[in-house]
Amino acid sequence: MKNVVIRPILKKDNASVGKVIRRVLIDLGVPKVGTAYADKALDSMYENYNVPRATYYVVEERGEIIGCAGIAQLENYDGNVCELQKMYFLEKARGRGLGTEMMKICLDKAREYDFKKCYLETMPYMKDAQKLYKKTGFTYIDSRLGNTGHYSCPVWMLLEL
Repeated sequence: MKNVVIRPILKKDNASVGKVIRRVLIDLGVPKVGTAYADKALDSMYENYNVPRATYYVVEERGEIIGCAGIAQLENYDGNVCELQKMYFLEKARGRGLGTEMMKICLDKAREYDFKKCYLETMPYMKDAQKLYKKTGFTYIDSRLGNTGHYSCPVWMLLEL
């Protein structure tokens, strides 16, 4: 992982992060409605995560953002549960162990913030991502938690921190 840095997002990263997320979602054929693609936050990720108990990270290689993920309180949920949010990697970043490293960093931060559980939503055909989530300890649950607005994401997973 030479020349690769995982670091918290900076304001100057907003446009690049929005492009990375949209590119990955388009490449994977994700619906544009009811998923992260439609989130207004995509163009202002720095501001959206510049709140207590939230951090968003980018993977930078030679000055280019090639991946990202964040951790924050699960929206519209009354409980000490965070959500692993908007974890996406460009094709050139996949298969290099960056997802595993990003998961470790995000989950360590969730524990530092004293969350008790971590939730995520994904698509059924995102099998590689689900493999990583299961390897990390996430298990499938039968119904969504909170209300993220991502009603087109029918796979829900939870991890005890």
